[in-house]
Amino acid sequence: MYDVVIVGGGPAGLSAALVLGRCRRRVLVCDSGTPRNAAAVALHGYLTRDGTPPLELVRLGREELSPYGIHVRKAMVTSVERGGSQFEVTIGGSERVRSQSVLLATGVCDRLPPIPGINECYGISVHHCPYCDGWEHRDEPLAVIGRGQSAAGLALSLKTWSDQVTLCTNGPARLTPRQEQQLSARQVVVRTNRIQHIEHQAGRVTGLVFGGADFLPCRGVFVSSAQAPQAEFAQRLGCEFTRKGTVRTNHLGETCVPGVYVVGDASHDVQFAIVAAAEGAKAGVAINKALQARAGLEIAPVISTEQQTREA
Repeated sequence: MYDVVIVGGGPAGLSAALVLGRCRRRVLVCDSGTPRNAAAVALHGYLTRDGTPPLELVRLGREELSPYGIHVRKAMVTSVERGGSQFEVTIGGSERVRSQSVLLATGVCDRLPPIPGINECYGISVHHCPYCDGWEHRDEPLAVIGRGQSAAGLALSLKTWSDQVTLCTNGPARLTPRQEQQLSARQVVVRTNRIQHIEHQAGRVTGLVFGGADFLPCRGVFVSSAQAPQAEFAQRLGCEFTRKGTVRTNHLGETCVPGVYVVGDASHDVQFAIVAAAEGAKAGVAINKALQARAGLEIAPVISTEQQTREA
């Protein structure tokens, strides 16, 4: 019986494991080894670790867990089921372990448009977040691929990093007249013709090729695309979701399902590695307090005379 099984071994999951390990909890971390940012050259905005390759950060995090007896396994969790006050977690399709609580830190995956060349460049010169990768493409000609309000917003945002931004909608733009005016006023050109493929050299974008061999030189591409949870455990367990499709949690990662916590990119919309790590730490505290309460290690709250009278 584990105190908590953590599904996902990125910054959020490892940070929670560190806090819980220092609380002397029995923790199992299961990680499939396929993080969202695995293709990225480096992560940014992480104090003391800016520019660190994502997998190197994971390696360092796992090393720091070793003194606390935390079990870390490279394994795929295939199901999480709730039975009363406990959970049964299936690993690799056959092995089953029990736990008092579950922390889901599986994150999300990006749905890239089916454009030849985009996968080869993703994480190198094709990105989704200007806060993470805009600095590396400052003052370079940039292209945004996407449609509608979100793509228009991303294109305008990138003007902070470069004066040369083109919005490529790869078909109907789905922009309102007001949005078109805003883009035009900031010298963002909108191109609606279809993208044939992305020209690149070893993952470094050199330009976009449209029909008729029309060519748009650029050095970086930012994609406004849909996201999906890496795993459907939260949905199967009965967690509530927001309109944006993320799991509804409180500020400590608690869901509406007792004993189930969700942190990282799958719970909130600020998708930074350092934010995910902070969420993991807060969830670790929440889980430890819940376990303390189960064990009778929580002081009873003071009830006022007025409240006692009402309850009577």
